[in-house]
Amino acid sequence: MASINIRRDVDDKFYRYKMPVLLTKIEGKGNGIKTVVPNMSDIARALARPPSYPTKFFGIELGAQVKLEEKSDRYIVSGAHDAARLRDLLDVFIDKFVLCGACKNPETVYNITKTDDVFRDCKACGARSAVDLRHKLTTYIIKNPPPVEKKIKGLKTGADSSIAANAEAINGKSSPAEPEDGADGQANAEVDESEIPDVADRPDDDDDWAVDVSPEAVKAREKALSAQLKNSLILGGQEGEGDGDDDDDADSPYGQLKAWIGESREEGLDEKKVMAKVKELGIEKKHKAVLVISEALFTEEVVKEIPTYSNLLKAMVTSEKHQKALLGGLERLVGLTYPSLIPAVPKILMAYYQEDILEEDVAKNWGTHVSKKYTDKETSKKVRKAAGAFLTWLDEADESDSE
Repeated sequence: MASINIRRDVDDKFYRYKMPVLLTKIEGKGNGIKTVVPNMSDIARALARPPSYPTKFFGIELGAQVKLEEKSDRYIVSGAHDAARLRDLLDVFIDKFVLCGACKNPETVYNITKTDDVFRDCKACGARSAVDLRHKLTTYIIKNPPPVEKKIKGLKTGADSSIAANAEAINGKSSPAEPEDGADGQANAEVDESEIPDVADRPDDDDDWAVDVSPEAVKAREKALSAQLKNSLILGGQEGEGDGDDDDDADSPYGQLKAWIGESREEGLDEKKVMAKVKELGIEKKHKAVLVISEALFTEEVVKEIPTYSNLLKAMVTSEKHQKALLGGLERLVGLTYPSLIPAVPKILMAYYQEDILEEDVAKNWGTHVSKKYTDKETSKKVRKAAGAFLTWLDEADESDSE
């Protein structure tokens, strides 16, 4: 994943504090349109803050509702907001609620006092700086403080803590605090020795570090590594194998392409810009790149837009697999993004056909085989049913040719 300096005003490439580039994904339409930040958890982890804090900050600053789906790791802001706007707001959040007020270092932790004051304690310089108590996010932080590491009661730090942790793991609960006893001041915690493995039975720690260097073991490791490299490099894979939802992963090149198209739409897109981005990501020959483009590039004016991007599509759609991906993107476009386009499916297919992007045999095969590869089965069936007029036209054209 691409990373940037936490302080974007610092140009030093050796600046040690990094975070992922904020990505956005627009979902829904009309009153239900929303902006999802797919990598919010990664950004929050880099800032040492709960992901709910920056998400809530976005909502406050934009006057929008937010939805925190922590179990599914989805952080949503209602409305359509481009990534550039949210990145600027993230800079404000970092300045107000992360950076030390003295040294501007992001190594800070919150200290919430009994009087409901929130301070940033800097681990780097030791300074303490207050956050803006007038900001609504401060109220949210006080009501939803960051998680605190659990401490084991009745035990000191150091060796006693590790002993207690082991005892807690064995007994399934914390050891109660006991009064100190004897000159050494150690706690008189009672531990059932029968549950502790004998020293002779414990695995030797050195075994964890030992590496089998026999020829057989080396060959086995090389084979495993080769398989991993193959899976990571062959992004397209075979149809039906390794063909999951990598295009929906924000960190993948396909996720980056989809996000870039959404962000660049307002500035204006053309074939050269899109192809340059595809080449930059190294996926110009991948059929999944065609899937993303046919799903994300077009709007409700897709019939008029296909001729505009015909040269781009001709350059990228070079095999039957690419054509199937093109049709998969069509299923997502009309079945999920713009359901109102379903009646226009024959016109869209005709536009692809007339631009020599879609072949007759591929279209017929697609039209007669319902699949849940790109959408759910019901949506797939609905789109193919709508394509009936175009498929009938192809059949009639074949009959007239044979006559």
